[in-house]
Amino acid sequence: MSASPAPTAEDSHQAGPLYLAWDDIGLATTTLAQQITAAGVPQAVVGIVRGGLIPAVWIAHRLGVHDVRTIEVTRTTSDDINAAKTPLPTVRNPASLGDLSGLDVLLVDDIAGSGTTLAHTAQMVRELGPARVRTAVLAVNQANWPAGPEPHRRIDHIASLTTTWVVFPWEEQHDQR
Repeated sequence: MSASPAPTAEDSHQAGPLYLAWDDIGLATTTLAQQITAAGVPQAVVGIVRGGLIPAVWIAHRLGVHDVRTIEVTRTTSDDINAAKTPLPTVRNPASLGDLSGLDVLLVDDIAGSGTTLAHTAQMVRELGPARVRTAVLAVNQANWPAGPEPHRRIDHIASLTTTWVVFPWEEQHDQR
């Protein structure tokens, strides 16, 4: 895997959610772009809709990548804080990925809890024949991470680690705090 993740966010003792601001997203996408560039600029960026779409676009701009695609994969049953998860990811419109044959692909999501959505989607992308598939997330919620390999062994690029629910500035709950 690529560069080590950034230090753990200073929310390790926080009981409630961590509310990120747009400036935090800018810093996180810059951090990821630096990590990604060190490992080689991809030819295509794929954002996992919905949460991974905004960081995918920001990262693509920072890297100068014009080929940006999406795939809808989710495990969260609602937009509520600490919402329940489905046992398996739900995939909608996998054809939106198009032809990835022979490309260096970067798969982006906003957050990884257990890493299941990211791993499932990465496998779907690999089945489309790209030359390389890497993964990137703005944050990993280690409170949900399963036993076994640490996040940086399963995810190529991580901007930060946390131990609480993260609310991103594009989410409705962000306005309700």
